[in-house]
Amino acid sequence: MKLSHEEIKRYSRHLLIPEVGLEGQEKLKSSSVLIVGTGGLGSPLALYLAAAGVGHIGLVDYDVVDFSNLQRQVIHGSANIDQLKVESAKARLLDLNPQIEVSAYNEPFVSENAIEIATGYDLVIDGTDNFPTRYLVNDVSVMLGIPNIYGSIFRFDGQVSIFDAKDGPCYRCVFPEPPPPGLVPSCAEGGVLGVLPGTIGTLQATEALKVLLNIGSNLKGRMLLYNALDLSFDFINLRKNPNCKVCSENPEITELIDYEEFCGVPMNDHEDDFLDEKWDITPIALAELLKGENPPILIDVREPHELSISKIDAAKLIPLGQLAAQLSTLDTADEIILMCKSGVRSGRALELMLGAGFRKLKNLKGGINAWAESVDESLPIY
Repeated sequence: MKLSHEEIKRYSRHLLIPEVGLEGQEKLKSSSVLIVGTGGLGSPLALYLAAAGVGHIGLVDYDVVDFSNLQRQVIHGSANIDQLKVESAKARLLDLNPQIEVSAYNEPFVSENAIEIATGYDLVIDGTDNFPTRYLVNDVSVMLGIPNIYGSIFRFDGQVSIFDAKDGPCYRCVFPEPPPPGLVPSCAEGGVLGVLPGTIGTLQATEALKVLLNIGSNLKGRMLLYNALDLSFDFINLRKNPNCKVCSENPEITELIDYEEFCGVPMNDHEDDFLDEKWDITPIALAELLKGENPPILIDVREPHELSISKIDAAKLIPLGQLAAQLSTLDTADEIILMCKSGVRSGRALELMLGAGFRKLKNLKGGINAWAESVDESLPIY
């Protein structure tokens, strides 16, 4: 695809690089990239690929911009709060570079639509934060024969790699099975340094451009490990698994599966989707119970440092990671209410306790943030 005079001026700094030049920039203009997720990783990914002149960018997300996103999701601004993330991101990209095409998919990326959405793109970039979608993105990339630019972040740590089953390992080769549910907290539960997704997302964008331009050495067969606290970069070599269930010569998985069932966790962190509502108790109902003569036992499964942000004085702290070891100190005959920040971790705690024989359980719907909204407005929401 030929560049216009205006595009030649826009991309002049690229045209001066021998490895890119006019031919490479025209290649970028004719390229298409699907970005799954428009949050922390998706923000720098989309911005830099748009600025670089990738001709067609697809954005998949079905969330809205929340105030707490702005600490790291720099493609959005305060004026975009409560807007659809894909529409907010699309508007920003077209403002940055109106000479590209942006397709917005305001829908969850799931087995029923993933192949249809991803078909026609040159590569897919994983900007997600949960294991079901990571396995789904991987399997889609294998089945369509396109590279998967992988990235992952947590607190101060990040990972980047390229999974391309045509000439290297796929994600399942390295991680054949997901971790046990609840073992690895999400960023919503464990936090993330705001600048970290900028670093990792920019590295993903760099790898994507190198793949599209076919220049340099890339991360196929290698994984970059980054620690922001130590400012360290390490690399590990990855090998293709000849018995991989999805990319081997005789794969067991030949069509997309139920990834939430496979991983044992939902594809999002929305607590209202996590448990059957019969286990919920509202903050107002809990407040009434705590005023009674026989109040329930309230257990806070957050981490100790979170108590400095907000707490309910009546709650007993047992972090989720320590709960299994402390079940013997609790009585199955007692009425127990579980709580955390938003209801996700306490939902997992409830499932763990149900498996141990506890039945008189409830989960504080919306967690302490909901309590702060409807019972104690002196508490901050985080």
